[in-house]
Amino acid sequence: MTDIQTTWDLERGDWLLAKPGLAEDNGLRTAIVISLFTDRRSNADDVLPNDNGDRRGWFGDNFASNDGDQIGSRLWLLSREKQLAKVLLRAREYCIEALQWMIADGVARSIDVASEVLREGVLAVYITVNKPAGNSQQFKFETEWNAS
Repeated sequence: MTDIQTTWDLERGDWLLAKPGLAEDNGLRTAIVISLFTDRRSNADDVLPNDNGDRRGWFGDNFASNDGDQIGSRLWLLSREKQLAKVLLRAREYCIEALQWMIADGVARSIDVASEVLREGVLAVYITVNKPAGNSQQFKFETEWNAS
């Protein structure tokens, strides 16, 4: 299966151009970008970064083929959190949650995630996708982290 290649550049995703149109991706990068950087609907007990009551999420989740399936991650909830070790653990948990579908769908045997403050204001996540055939692929993504 081929997707339009989607990249992530610190604060936004974008499609890559390739003559005569858009670049294609037949690997996992685009699936991971969409999984991590699309805003999943928050849980009812999540503390929202703004007091506006917007729990975000994708409207298409209402029509998922499997009950409870959601696209995206809850990383957006951390946007105003302090850069502390306990928040890094939450970032890791949110990434694992967002990528769990890969294991359920047989794309991966397991997924390893690590997170760190790369520099002030930047969260880095390191993803290792361990495939069923035994090989693995590694990815690194950076995203803005506004609070300090």
